[in-house]
Amino acid sequence: MRYELFIGLRYLRGRRRETFISLITVISILGVMIGVMTLNVVMGVMTGFEEVLRDRLLGINAHVALVKPGDRLTEYEGLMDKVMQEPGVLAAAPSVLGQVMVTSGNRVSGVVVRGIDPDRANGVVDIARYVEQGKLEDLKKPRSVQVEGKSVALPGVIVGKRLAGQLGVNVGDPIQVVSPLGTPTVMGMIPKVRRFIVIGLFDSGMHEYDATLMYMNLADAQRFFELGDAVTGIEIRVQNVYQARDVATRIQQRFGLPYWAEDWSRLWPNLFSALRLEKTVYFLVLLLMILVGAFNIISTLIMVVMEKRRDIAILQSMGATRRSVRNVFLIKGCVIGTVGTLLGVVFGYGICLLIERYHFIELPKDVFLISTVPVRIYLSNFILVAAASFLICLLASIYPARQAAKLDPVEIIRYE
Repeated sequence: MRYELFIGLRYLRGRRRETFISLITVISILGVMIGVMTLNVVMGVMTGFEEVLRDRLLGINAHVALVKPGDRLTEYEGLMDKVMQEPGVLAAAPSVLGQVMVTSGNRVSGVVVRGIDPDRANGVVDIARYVEQGKLEDLKKPRSVQVEGKSVALPGVIVGKRLAGQLGVNVGDPIQVVSPLGTPTVMGMIPKVRRFIVIGLFDSGMHEYDATLMYMNLADAQRFFELGDAVTGIEIRVQNVYQARDVATRIQQRFGLPYWAEDWSRLWPNLFSALRLEKTVYFLVLLLMILVGAFNIISTLIMVVMEKRRDIAILQSMGATRRSVRNVFLIKGCVIGTVGTLLGVVFGYGICLLIERYHFIELPKDVFLISTVPVRIYLSNFILVAAASFLICLLASIYPARQAAKLDPVEIIRYE
């Protein structure tokens, strides 16, 4: 062991009359530990919020959508075969999107209708896991219901739980769907009205979707909107959601105009940009806590240098170079930073595991979309925090170490 390392470690343990120096060394370690621990926990929680929100949105919306703005897709089966040939594409399914008015009794609500193929839609979006009552496959078959004393076979729809509450309906109740386009007659435009039956309810946890979205069988939606054998878009699922933009770009280049491929990140750019900015701001702000611990390291080392003036002079008189003296105090500062960082990483990881496993921090679901605080543990985040903490502690140790190396041994020995 080099003598610089031996002396640096020895200075961590003060003698009996230097108890105060040992105490502030412990305080410095605790300061770094608390900063690192807090930063790791906040990074895990912010990453958890971002990924939970992304998963919720992508559970209802496709990773990539291929559309023809202002027009419909007629030969969509051939288009889907070409889309499936693109690298990174896992599944594709046709869809119909339209806006309608839904009425039940004297209650009315504006709704977005999404026509899907029950056999293929769940391969693109995770609709089935949000359906609480009924099944996605029930959309394919009409269901008999008594309407005004007559048995009528009505096509089924799956509505959001909040929308069902607004309309005052439940599974098995009929509803009227009104198209704003209407049907031309000799009397003018007459709104198109069709009866459907609620065969299921879904709860995505997002108020906007649960209150304004309704799923319909693809064939029923095509008939209602008079599309024939056409659809309004093709929904695509990719292997890696973070490469969706690259896949969309390749699809766009392959088909060209008038087709347009849009990935999920362009649908909510402001939302995810705000989340990333918030995560970065939290990282920088909480990094200041580690900086406070670093100032403790500076004050600790300065006090040690003042206390060990005679030792430094004796070491230099015995042949120790200024560089060796500087290394002694750099080692002490780095040891304080390393111990505090490692303890912060361990305790931060432990707290993240506790939050992830026991979910003891509850949240109002109507506000945050989830009932407990989400946590995502990634090794890269812990490495980033640890590296930043160690670098700050190392920089904090440089000034006291340089001051120790500048001491003149002749002056110290002469007067002491």
